[in-house]
Amino acid sequence: MIENREAFILANTRPQNPPHTPELVLHLADEITPIWRMTEEELGGLGLPPPFWAFAWAGGQALARYILDNPHIVAGKRVIDFASGSGIVAIAAMKAGAIHTLAADIDEFCGSAVAINAGLNGVAVEYTSRDLLDNDPPPAHVILAGDICYEKPLAERVIRWLREARDNGATVLVGDPGRTYFPKDGMVRLAEYQVTTTRELEDMEVKKTGVWSFHP
Repeated sequence: MIENREAFILANTRPQNPPHTPELVLHLADEITPIWRMTEEELGGLGLPPPFWAFAWAGGQALARYILDNPHIVAGKRVIDFASGSGIVAIAAMKAGAIHTLAADIDEFCGSAVAINAGLNGVAVEYTSRDLLDNDPPPAHVILAGDICYEKPLAERVIRWLREARDNGATVLVGDPGRTYFPKDGMVRLAEYQVTTTRELEDMEVKKTGVWSFHP
């Protein structure tokens, strides 16, 4: 079991600028960092869930880019970054002027990754490992969610929860690179980006990725 999450993250990643948000720097894994080639069995032997926090996924990059280019969406507001992973979206929100951002992810390694990455970018981000889907959406002006539709049951559950948040008055934005279970019906595409990724993570090296909101 890994006792020091922060030390493990620092040893298995390196500071990098995500291709679509070069003004941000995150500790990420790549071909020259050890965690990149670990098998599922090796990860399990370490007591390590799949390290989603070690990569800048296309949906998160697109959503972060959109927030950085449209800071009025979060400026002066309280924000939740759902399924935060590396914290790229939460950090972008703080850089764009949010007064408070909560990064939520049930993998507690994300808490350490978010803290490291927020520090690299000179911002403060709160973190929770609580599964927010277990309750009604907490109060927030804006809820951001990237790459949430890769499994059908989870996608359906998250979309219902996000719709409830929208109905309660929150601005809800979703970043998605064409995942199978993303429900385009009832959604409005606000922006589209060509996000550079890698075939180690995706089915192509450049993913056409949208930022979406719900129909009013």
